[in-house]
Amino acid sequence: MKQGSAIIYLQLRKHVRLPLGQAIRLGDVARVLADSSLEPRLLDMILKQPRERDGNLVLIDMLHIIEHIQESIPDIQVEYVGEPQVLVEMVGKEKRPLLLLFILVWLLLFFGSALTIMNFHADVSMQAVQVRIVEMITGERDEHPYLFQGAYSVGIGFGMVLFFNHLFKKKWNEEPTPLEVEMHLYQENLDQFVIAEEYKKMHQAAGREANKP
Repeated sequence: MKQGSAIIYLQLRKHVRLPLGQAIRLGDVARVLADSSLEPRLLDMILKQPRERDGNLVLIDMLHIIEHIQESIPDIQVEYVGEPQVLVEMVGKEKRPLLLLFILVWLLLFFGSALTIMNFHADVSMQAVQVRIVEMITGERDEHPYLFQGAYSVGIGFGMVLFFNHLFKKKWNEEPTPLEVEMHLYQENLDQFVIAEEYKKMHQAAGREANKP
């Protein structure tokens, strides 16, 4: 490394979504800290032009980025922090779901949830428990305590809203919901699996190239 050469700092993002067919630039996948005269050039640097055979997931690792930077700007030192690779998802134009399909999915979830709750209540004899609770409170036995059961049903719905911290698009606070946490963990695991598979494919391709006469 020559004395006085410029230093740039890179921080790769974990997961990036780009329109299908768009070239992948350094500014799309990383935060760049560099001299003001170099930064625009670096941000606009094309790292890869995805092809159809690449699929909708493209892995860009730090070695690939450093190679491109040093080809363009030889006398430069690259330092990076964070993840050594970024997963780029190429997405096409999003289609709005059909209203009929939305209604069918909603009905499936609604009746599926209702049956799950009813089967749970049947397993634990909730009807008998509610009758006994009302009898203990009022001193009279009522085989159909509709008032108590109505309040209990409303309480279940209200409790679910509080638990999931979400009502349509309204959130009560900034705390993530259990569903959001599970989706985040699922996405993390999925990304790690895809990254491992992409590295395996890269090593296999490199092995085939090395074995060619």
